[in-house]
Amino acid sequence: MESQNNKILRIGLLMDALEIPAWAYLMLDRIKHSDYAAIKLIVLNESQETKRNIFSRILDDRNFLLHVAYSRFENRLFKLTPNAFETRCAIKLLANIPTIKVRTKQTKHIHSITDQDIEEIKKYEIDVFIRLGFRIPKGKILESSRFGVWSYRHGDNHLNRGGPAGFWEVLERQPTTESVLQMLTTDLDNGLILYRSYSATDHLLVNRSRNNNYWKTLSFIPRKLKELHQQGEELFFNKIRAENKRLHFYSQRLYSKPRNIELLWLLLKHWIRYAKLKINHSIFFEQWILMYDLRDELSTSFWRFKKIVPPKDRFWADPHIIYKDDLYYIFIEEYLYSRGKGRISLLVMNEKGSYGNSIKILERPYHLSYPFVFKWKGDYYMIPESSSNHTIELYRCVEFPNKWEFHKNLMEEVTAFDTTLFHYRTRWWLFTNLKENDGASDWDELFLFFSEDPVSNNWIPHSQNPIVSDVRKARPAGRIFEHNSDIYRPSQNSSKGYGYGIKINQVIKLSETEYEEREIDSIEPNWDTDIVGIHTLAHEQRLNMIDGKLKRFMF
Repeated sequence: MESQNNKILRIGLLMDALEIPAWAYLMLDRIKHSDYAAIKLIVLNESQETKRNIFSRILDDRNFLLHVAYSRFENRLFKLTPNAFETRCAIKLLANIPTIKVRTKQTKHIHSITDQDIEEIKKYEIDVFIRLGFRIPKGKILESSRFGVWSYRHGDNHLNRGGPAGFWEVLERQPTTESVLQMLTTDLDNGLILYRSYSATDHLLVNRSRNNNYWKTLSFIPRKLKELHQQGEELFFNKIRAENKRLHFYSQRLYSKPRNIELLWLLLKHWIRYAKLKINHSIFFEQWILMYDLRDELSTSFWRFKKIVPPKDRFWADPHIIYKDDLYYIFIEEYLYSRGKGRISLLVMNEKGSYGNSIKILERPYHLSYPFVFKWKGDYYMIPESSSNHTIELYRCVEFPNKWEFHKNLMEEVTAFDTTLFHYRTRWWLFTNLKENDGASDWDELFLFFSEDPVSNNWIPHSQNPIVSDVRKARPAGRIFEHNSDIYRPSQNSSKGYGYGIKINQVIKLSETEYEEREIDSIEPNWDTDIVGIHTLAHEQRLNMIDGKLKRFMF
């Protein structure tokens, strides 16, 4: 007999139609071809709203016509590629799956399924229902599967309950947009949270902000189904209940579609801000520079740091330092604006802070950045970011510090960013941001792998992957370091734009089965009015270094 942990999960779908958005289609395709779940039932909602003629629709929606018009304006003028909301036909994908057609009892926001249909649904012994239709399912359908109805919510339930999804975050300039997977309960606003993630809000376009979120969130249900299958019911839900213990109150208004006058005022302010931004960008430009401080201890006061400003035709970023023979070898990304891609270059600094010109040491037809350099068995190795080549590449130094040769790919067919290694106990740990789905952000999700050999291409994925799903603290921001016997992981905070700041996270647990970190400090660019970002932290011997985004006059 199959053990409970290995039993394939039986999935049911709550749908209004078999034409679904592209993000949902890809999610179902991933589940269908998985080894942890199988789609066994479709519950199709046949209750349709009474069709209204155009005059009735205009009359009924007259207070919200500007919202409708603005949504169409964005969709037509700013095309999404790839488009998460493009309609896909799922008839072939879901062929031969039993279907129960139901007519629901419905109110403005609620759909209830009749007792007779519920009894028929229960015969299929569904483990999890996925909501891809209906409005808000209520009643016995919530109890008709073993592990409930799982549903997405694209918005922060603590800041703006209601809707439309992803709209108010943009117009009210909230730095992040929350996305949640929840198991629905009778309390419509307080489902059991199964997964939570944060993305940076696009402060110009609602459709672009929503597109990013929906592409990312399609992975949530497959991840949690796989976790449930591997861990079993008891372990899975004990963890979920522990994470849901915290009490939350909601003291904001209930949001809804904006009325015409309200939206007109919001859009006026929104586009005035955009016009100011365009004017600002015509006068100033932002350039990544290096900043350093030489002292015997870790330097934590950034007002002391001195600037190293490159020529205006390029920027320097992502410093990684090797100390050898009383010299500091600073490996950097050197990005030439005219070429539209980065390469790896080198600055050499002595103990007095004197340095020479940058030296190009590694260039490829594709973009390179974030040169993570480490020593292993007497040789120096480098892992530059090569995400545009869909690889994690390893180079070996054959003549320090200028000559490097390709050694191997640690991973292939991945879109990985800012790979960072750390040796702890008997393992090497590989931290990297991965973009699983085209259209999603590469700022949001940190994945962890481990191996006994840092130059191996056999890296085992951590069972908690992604270990962080939060734009405020996911992406690596430099070498992981130890201080007073504690381990710290610097990470990028891009909630207010790419490379806005750095979080310092203390690593609490690091093993093959557990990862836990706690944020202990936040670095923001407040010490200099001309510095508007910081996203890499480096320290070696007496040299402390960061990169900073410098606001400069265009002319």
